[in-house]
Amino acid sequence: LLLILAFAAIGREAHARGDIIGGAFTTAWPFLAGAAIGWIALRAWRSPLVLWPSGVGIWIGAVIVGMLLRAATGQTVVLAFVIVALISLG
Repeated sequence: LLLILAFAAIGREAHARGDIIGGAFTTAWPFLAGAAIGWIALRAWRSPLVLWPSGVGIWIGAVIVGMLLRAATGQTVVLAFVIVALISLG
């Protein structure tokens, strides 16, 4: 949760988007939802500290669902951002 919020805040600051606190939530919510979906789908509470499959599944869920939600809500989804998100969230 905190790292996804930090990713969003750093990205907003790097692109001089202003309103870092509120804007970070606007940027982060799709990825937070994706991570939550991955957490639930994998029942990660059973083994929350393992890298495989919980960690990888939550990471991929955050990116894939996050990008789908961004696209569905009219936010920007370009290849460069997908790559940055994949690396940063990983």
